[in-house]
Amino acid sequence: MAAVRTTGEKTWNRAAVVLVLLITLIFLAPIYWIGSTAFKPRNLATTIPPTVVFEPETTSFVKLFVRRSQMRNPPSQEEYEAAPWWERTIFDEGEKVVRSGRGEVQMSAYPDRFMNSLIVAVTSTVLAVGMGTLTAYGFSRFKVAGEQDWLFFILSTRMLPPVVVAIPMFLMYRAVGLNDTHVGLIILYTAFNLSFSVWLMKGFIDEIPKEYEEAALVDGYTRMQAFFKIVLPEALTGVAATAVFCFIIAWNEYAFALIMTNRRAQTAPPFIPSQVGSGLPDWTVIAAGTFLFLLPVAIFTFLLRNHLLRGMSFGAIRK
Repeated sequence: MAAVRTTGEKTWNRAAVVLVLLITLIFLAPIYWIGSTAFKPRNLATTIPPTVVFEPETTSFVKLFVRRSQMRNPPSQEEYEAAPWWERTIFDEGEKVVRSGRGEVQMSAYPDRFMNSLIVAVTSTVLAVGMGTLTAYGFSRFKVAGEQDWLFFILSTRMLPPVVVAIPMFLMYRAVGLNDTHVGLIILYTAFNLSFSVWLMKGFIDEIPKEYEEAALVDGYTRMQAFFKIVLPEALTGVAATAVFCFIIAWNEYAFALIMTNRRAQTAPPFIPSQVGSGLPDWTVIAAGTFLFLLPVAIFTFLLRNHLLRGMSFGAIRK
């Protein structure tokens, strides 16, 4: 027979639910603020008190993807009516779309910066998780001379804030020709994520019983086959969790992307704040760029949610 809950337990449970909801709202407030600002007209973005009820529009997203300049003279009635709807929204803001000599609309640098972020973050995450998993497996399964010292040395690479070594790294990169290159950022992000990946994956691999591999080795598997067919599937939860954190770190990194890149390999974080309107920062365009920038991380985390939830009971395997 189930135990009857006392009045105090019911009150505590209700209070806990209210507290969780309150904390959730606090964490979601900045995301709502960014999303709402992205769909606001520019004149409502900085009103005091903030405008909560408004008619959403997509002007900021249009301005984010096309190059534009301030108009000296308003367009003629014929030019305004002949323009597509998205160009008319820019006309209404007192700006015009920049076109090439052949009349083609010139795109802004945001798509290229967004693609740079994808290339750098995905590649560095794959490299950091892959090398970190192999390294963690070696520390977990083999006797390594000075293991604790090596692990501490690996961890020590994360003890300094990255910006502290930004100037030496910039000078070194300039000397070897890696400044403003995708390869340079990938190497840098991989190096800084590798220690985190090793330590996190070692904890997951330590939880996998060695008897599984020993049985595979008795059946004729090589050590490498046992790793890929036995250990790696069991450690998939750890791989997913490590990949999410490494991807978020590389995706959001700002200081190195600002210092080490200029145009060719610049990622989205240093580019988004540079969006300006008619003499002042256009906060709606900045919010639109930030809103789109949040989507890949949210989608990636959502796709791996089942593996992340399994991590709650990962250490429950009996040996």
